[in-house]
Amino acid sequence: MKKISRRSFLAASGLTIAALALTACGGSASTASSAASSVAASSEAASTSAAAAELTTVEAGKLTMATNAAFPPYEMTTDAGAFEGIDIDTAQAIADKLGLELQIDDMDFDAALLSVQQGKADIAMAGVTVTDERKNVMDFSDSYATGIQSIIVPEGSDIASPDDLAGKMIGTQRGTTGYIYCSDDFGDNAVVAYDDGLTAVQALNNGQVDAVVIDNAPAKEFVAANPGLVLLDTSYAEEDYAIGMAKGNTALEDAVNAALEELKADGTLQSIVDKYITAE
Repeated sequence: MKKISRRSFLAASGLTIAALALTACGGSASTASSAASSVAASSEAASTSAAAAELTTVEAGKLTMATNAAFPPYEMTTDAGAFEGIDIDTAQAIADKLGLELQIDDMDFDAALLSVQQGKADIAMAGVTVTDERKNVMDFSDSYATGIQSIIVPEGSDIASPDDLAGKMIGTQRGTTGYIYCSDDFGDNAVVAYDDGLTAVQALNNGQVDAVVIDNAPAKEFVAANPGLVLLDTSYAEEDYAIGMAKGNTALEDAVNAALEELKADGTLQSIVDKYITAE
């Protein structure tokens, strides 16, 4: 079974911010530490502004984000038709740092990845995992989170671990790492690709597949909304999440990485995760 990017994560949420640990100082040292932090923050903000000034984006004054808004809690659509989620809020925070208006284009997951490759979007954010294959056709930001691939099965299923998927029909979302891993491990004929996670889960409910492999956070949302389904305790794979960009756009990559570093340092990224995922 594939196990990649083994890094610490919150078992309850399956997602943590990939940030450096910050330690507090007491006594008179705290004043100096505060002053140093202010200087560092000002320096980082200046660097981000300088990097943003050199940007050429798909549409002037905008940061165009390609996503698949059917993947809660990363990206989803409200009843009012607005977009929300971890990736949506993170992209908005980055756009704010860069002084750009965020433009969100919703499409299939595969199309979102192609969109940046073809120069139709500046960034792709849809719970995108960094893989060697994807690095051949697109560039990535620094990792901003880590997560896991999980397995959903019906209650009473004889599937208790990833190894038990052998000989079963597995549902996944088309183009995702869940699809890639399962195809590699069990063969293309054992995997059914659906346009989104919800459709895969509906197929599981209908008995068309024996299990669904998908990211842990949306997996928990789907299980909560579908009585009779359970999430296995054993994960299928662990992986890093990053922002996809077109090959060779160094200015954008540098600007996005600078913004991410500031958002990690000031706690914004962790607050976004905490907004959508609470520890149980």
